[in-house]
Amino acid sequence: MGMFNIREPKKFEHKYIYYDERKEKLARIEERAKRELGMLEEEPYDPEKIRGRFVEQTKHLKRYKESGANPVPAPVKIIMIVGLCLFLRYLLTGVWLF
Repeated sequence: MGMFNIREPKKFEHKYIYYDERKEKLARIEERAKRELGMLEEEPYDPEKIRGRFVEQTKHLKRYKESGANPVPAPVKIIMIVGLCLFLRYLLTGVWLF
């Protein structure tokens, strides 16, 4: 384990044993058709339905999200940059600090 590696707890993922995806899809199609024909009232606006749609449509963001990779936190980046600057200074001048 690295010095800055922070483990995340395993996320709960419940998968149904008896789930008919085809039946759910058919029900959504029927409901949408009834709304278009005016048999059902219009569905109220729900911003939660839009959340995450952009990520689903782009290959690189979708791959990044599926991989579960976390970006390096800002303090770690700062420490790395300062360390790199000190190392370069040592290479150029032969002096570690000040």
